[in-house]
Amino acid sequence: MPDVVGPIQDFLRSATLIAAPALLALTLHEVAHGLAALWLGDTTAKDAGRLTLNPLKHLDLVGTIAIFLVRIGWAKPVPVNPARFRNPAKGMLLVALAGPAMNFLLAVLFAALLGALAQLPAPAPGTASHQVLEPLITMVVYGVVINLGLGFFNLIPVPPLDGANILAGLLPRNAAFAYMRMGRWGFLIIIVLAFTGILGKVLWPMVETGRALLFSFFL
Repeated sequence: MPDVVGPIQDFLRSATLIAAPALLALTLHEVAHGLAALWLGDTTAKDAGRLTLNPLKHLDLVGTIAIFLVRIGWAKPVPVNPARFRNPAKGMLLVALAGPAMNFLLAVLFAALLGALAQLPAPAPGTASHQVLEPLITMVVYGVVINLGLGFFNLIPVPPLDGANILAGLLPRNAAFAYMRMGRWGFLIIIVLAFTGILGKVLWPMVETGRALLFSFFL
């Protein structure tokens, strides 16, 4: 019988280290959408209790599981009423940008924290300091990668991802309406892109490039 204890332990250890940066990335992504909408005059997210740092208010079960398995996931979209914006198309564009922008900001902050940790004296293996510092550094690296992945993933111009709302805000009104009607097929399109490997071939080179740039700057 093959030994499955080791792989299970590795997965559980990895999941534990991913949990904090993943929850932070998903939660602040949605809060950023809600705050942008509030700034533009729409209180829908605030009224729904979505301007909170409680991750349980934002998490989607499938999206949360996905981030542990493939490092890309999603949360429940924050409700937005574009009719409350002075310019609905521009408002939705700005609200859509806020989520990925928050993730890129978090990636920069995690990279800066990694740079600060790298300046600490290396603790001796087996010491309490080493047992704390090693998983902390791994967690911070995950924070960089997860936030870059979530940011770039949401910029893909396929409804209902943020990239679709950004593109729709740049299109003429009739073209934008026609484009956003693709939303009924959006999730299926994303699944097809993922299972055919196209999503990974497009997404992960961008993540690796972003990670390399941040590490070269802060380390």
